[in-house]
Amino acid sequence: MKIKTLSIPVLDQQKALDFYTGTLGLKLKTDIDLGGGNRWLTVESAEEENGAEILLEPAPLHFEPSKVFQTALKDAGIPIAQLEVDDLKKEHIRLVDAGVSFTKEPTSVGTAIIATLDDTCGNLLMLIQIL
Repeated sequence: MKIKTLSIPVLDQQKALDFYTGTLGLKLKTDIDLGGGNRWLTVESAEEENGAEILLEPAPLHFEPSKVFQTALKDAGIPIAQLEVDDLKKEHIRLVDAGVSFTKEPTSVGTAIIATLDDTCGNLLMLIQIL
């Protein structure tokens, strides 16, 4: 069994695509028009081609329970996903310079360094560097 696609609810698919690719540096994998302004829109790691994909899911716009879940996680300060980086301090500086807002600055937690950022589309993401 392999992990293929994980879904992240987003409030605006185009804004999410711009952030996840242009700012975070992930790569567009799939973009299929589903009609009604919705797309099957996935991104993947530029460093790990054909690995797991993130579906930028417009569910909060069409499915109230998804919006409630997304809002509750963010309000509680809980990241919806975790992305691994090689050098968190360097990545933090790059992202701050790009205008990214962090809710948790890089923090050592023993065997890792973590930081939490706002994805501009309704979610928090955790960055982690395994030491």
